[in-house]
Amino acid sequence: MKKYILILAVFAMACGQQTATTETAAVTEVPAGGQSNVKDDDSQQDVVKIAVNSPDHTTLVAALKAAEYVDALSNAGPFTVFAPTNAAFDKLPAGTLETLTKPENKEQLRTILEYHVYVGVLTETMIQDGMKLNQVSLDNVTLGKKDGKITVNGANVLGSARGSNGIVYIIDTVLLPPDNK
Repeated sequence: MKKYILILAVFAMACGQQTATTETAAVTEVPAGGQSNVKDDDSQQDVVKIAVNSPDHTTLVAALKAAEYVDALSNAGPFTVFAPTNAAFDKLPAGTLETLTKPENKEQLRTILEYHVYVGVLTETMIQDGMKLNQVSLDNVTLGKKDGKITVNGANVLGSARGSNGIVYIIDTVLLPPDNK
């Protein structure tokens, strides 16, 4: 019985302190946006900041912004992101990117971007030839590994970068999900 009274007393004191603090605390304005707006120059970069700071991924970053996915990929993760370079986007048929980034095509763009993301961290040592991953889009990609070279659906992995919330594999081709219609 004494334990319950002590717990209630502590709870009452905590509530009382919280009320007093709430009444006297100055109201500060919270900046708009989500996790991607947090300013932190000391910690390891997340997967989005890796792309933002890469001159070879400006098209990918523009697509992430158009799809409103910057905040989602800035969250805790963990993520494995297959990040096409600007040159990879240049391989798409003329006008494709412009069409996909229009507001009315946002869902289609999101599906394509989701096909580049796996929930979980997959390091190079974990990758096996023929391994299948179920992406955020709910479609599978197939990884290849031969003579130390890694591919995803035939796209070459050019390099990788570890982030605070996952790993980014730089690829030379935009991955297009299968047409399931």
